[in-house]
Amino acid sequence: VQLVESGGGLVQPGGSLRLSCRASGFAFSGYTMSWHRQAPGKEREWVAIITSTGAGLNYADSVKGRFTISRDNAENTVFLQMNSLKPEDTAVYYCKRHGYDNWGRGTQVTVSS
Repeated sequence: VQLVESGGGLVQPGGSLRLSCRASGFAFSGYTMSWHRQAPGKEREWVAIITSTGAGLNYADSVKGRFTISRDNAENTVFLQMNSLKPEDTAVYYCKRHGYDNWGRGTQVTVSS
């Protein structure tokens, strides 16, 4: 199982980023996927989740209305569109196959002026 996150970077408050997570080593289209993040000095927290078909979505209250999770099962990829970014969104972002403890290296998102 391999999960490779990308798309992070430095962005000003109010800006946007689109994260991608390319999965391999399992039947991606059959699994619920999620995004998580870990800020410096804090525990890793759940951000968003999407069911295998993309029909079911849910978000942490802290990102609801600003972030959108989606997936492309043909490309084995899950996305996180992040809009109206705030400094408190600064963290390393990870994707995960729901129910399994496999993690990628993550991608750093820094929101700062």
